[in-house]
Amino acid sequence: MSSTLQALGIDRMSVEERIALAREILDSVIDVPTTEPSTLSEAKQEELRRRLETFRANRDDVISWAEIDQAAKSRYGE
Repeated sequence: MSSTLQALGIDRMSVEERIALAREILDSVIDVPTTEPSTLSEAKQEELRRRLETFRANRDDVISWAEIDQAAKSRYGE
């Protein structure tokens, strides 16, 4: 774990609190205009916008990492 996470106390947060924090951070920067030109094509930018809108509309319709990890291990073995 990085010293920054420890210095900020993030390492002492629950998984749910860390996920909520990550969402807040992403939400805070997603709409900030940038002066740097995008290296993504317009089609890729549009796809990212579409996926973000879908995510925001369905925040509770998610699968936890633990579920994904378990399903992968069950399917492909470990």
